[in-house]
Amino acid sequence: MPSAGGLANAAGRCPLDIRHLRYFIAISEEPSLSSAAARLGVAQPSLSQHVINLEAELGVLLLSRSPRGVVLTEDGHRLVRHARQICRSFDDCLADMEAAGGAARGTVALGLPPSISMVLSVPLVETVRVELPQVRLTAAEAMSGTIRGWLADQSIDIGFLYDIDPRDRFDATHLLDESLCFFASPEDWPFDSPPGAPLDLAALAGKELILPSLGHGLRRMLAQAANAAGVTLDVVIEMDAMTQIKELVARGSGYTILSPAAAHDFEQRGELVKSPIAGPLMTRPVYLVTNPARVMTNACRAIECCTREVTVSVTAAILPPF
Repeated sequence: MPSAGGLANAAGRCPLDIRHLRYFIAISEEPSLSSAAARLGVAQPSLSQHVINLEAELGVLLLSRSPRGVVLTEDGHRLVRHARQICRSFDDCLADMEAAGGAARGTVALGLPPSISMVLSVPLVETVRVELPQVRLTAAEAMSGTIRGWLADQSIDIGFLYDIDPRDRFDATHLLDESLCFFASPEDWPFDSPPGAPLDLAALAGKELILPSLGHGLRRMLAQAANAAGVTLDVVIEMDAMTQIKELVARGSGYTILSPAAAHDFEQRGELVKSPIAGPLMTRPVYLVTNPARVMTNACRAIECCTREVTVSVTAAILPPF
């Protein structure tokens, strides 16, 4: 485990960002987690989870908990000293840049596919509220095709897309690659190998699948991969509603293929289990996209930067690659 004297873990990845540091400073200055949560405008369970994540990443106990509340441990005081220094330097940097280019303020519209929205929208909104108080973020959830249309007609400033068409002439930043997995109810696992063991696509032949319609990018990707591998997928239900797909699978009405992000909520509750599809390895890229025809304000640039950072943080914390 990393020592308390360093903020990087053994792999060299920094587990902290400015949001984590500001949250912990607020905790240190308030008599309870509930009052710190009220000051920050975040839910107390979210704030408690931040502390748990910090303690796990740093390998130290930061708070001493008792029926009367929480107090900082020695390591907690050490982290606060570092945090205040880092945040002051960060604020000085922001002030300098804003003086040169104007403060980030105004409204920014962001489009997210359901699978990404499920894990990203809440931490992103919380981060923007704390880090960019003069920016109003409006987040809309829709399928990738709809988001592409919104970007084209400039209804939104920024959007997530899974595939880029050069004819669109969008500006795109590759964020990550999602691995696709086979999901089933824990009581209806259809293979001799346990959940978590990699599966070949051929093993899915004959399994009753619940998938989005052919107009959905994920379905098109699966169809192309199956054709290339000479595999016939048995799609018994088509549904363009992510929550209903997961509900049906959790009830044992079939199986599905989704990204880990899309089913993270059901998996966390123990309603679904998964295995990665590794033969062939099935991944799809995720891009953060803007339309160069739309004016890119300082608020848009700030949200774009914040979105990249939160995406990396969330995927590293709950969606490690296979």
